[in-house]
Amino acid sequence: LLTGAAVLKALQNKGVQAEGLDAGKDLVARLTAGRYDRVWIALHGRGGEDGTLQGLLSFLRLPFTGSGVLGSAICMDKLRTKRLLQGAGLPTPRYCVIRNEADLTEAGEQLGLPVMVKPSDEGSSIGMTKVERPEQMKAAWELASGFDCDVFAEEWVAGPEFTAAILHDQPLPLIRIQTDSNFYDYQAKYFSDDTRYLCPCGLPVEEERGLQEVARAAFEAVGARGWGRVDIMVSPQAGPLILEINTVPGMTSHSLVPMAAAAAGTGFDDLVWRILETSMGARP
Repeated sequence: LLTGAAVLKALQNKGVQAEGLDAGKDLVARLTAGRYDRVWIALHGRGGEDGTLQGLLSFLRLPFTGSGVLGSAICMDKLRTKRLLQGAGLPTPRYCVIRNEADLTEAGEQLGLPVMVKPSDEGSSIGMTKVERPEQMKAAWELASGFDCDVFAEEWVAGPEFTAAILHDQPLPLIRIQTDSNFYDYQAKYFSDDTRYLCPCGLPVEEERGLQEVARAAFEAVGARGWGRVDIMVSPQAGPLILEINTVPGMTSHSLVPMAAAAAGTGFDDLVWRILETSMGARP
């Protein structure tokens, strides 16, 4: 809702005849009755970012911003994203799928502690737990299992975290994220004023370009397009490791894509307009 309100205001500031449309049971009726020319998707997570809305809009022949059905569906599923990245020869942290209690011990033994336990199909760090002791594994698995999707444990990467915003398939300046929380969780992402965002990120130019290229390659490999965000950790031992790819990132006062765009000289209203332009390409 915060993203939608900010985007709607920016579109109207740019002179676009736009209206907010919240997704409910009457969504199809409202889309077909509204005689809209195109849709700026501002929905995060399941139902808005996972390919289902993109499929509906494709069926209705309504152009929309950002990735299509395939890229959206892949990126919403962190586990399949990791497998696809591995197949493309791109670096991602080691992981173990957890299907039952027996897998908990195996995950700890293979990956070592700490690990991050994640539901595969959620965003915004929802359902994630940093596990530092063996006795914490079961509770973390049960929490993640409550989201009706695959669960996996991922090795803990003790290095700096960067995010690469993508606009028109090209990376913007990197942002380095620093938080005093256990990890960059929901509270730190959306509400905490203690989370620090460094842009410029402080890396030498060639190192920043290298991470940007990793992000661009990952975005392309999973079939994403238009705009998005790639999150990367840099391990002192293994180098850059891709955590996940977001196809509808936040556009709020705490959000990272507007911050990176501003560093590249693009204000919020112009950024929203440029994202709208991603709806103007060919659609099936």
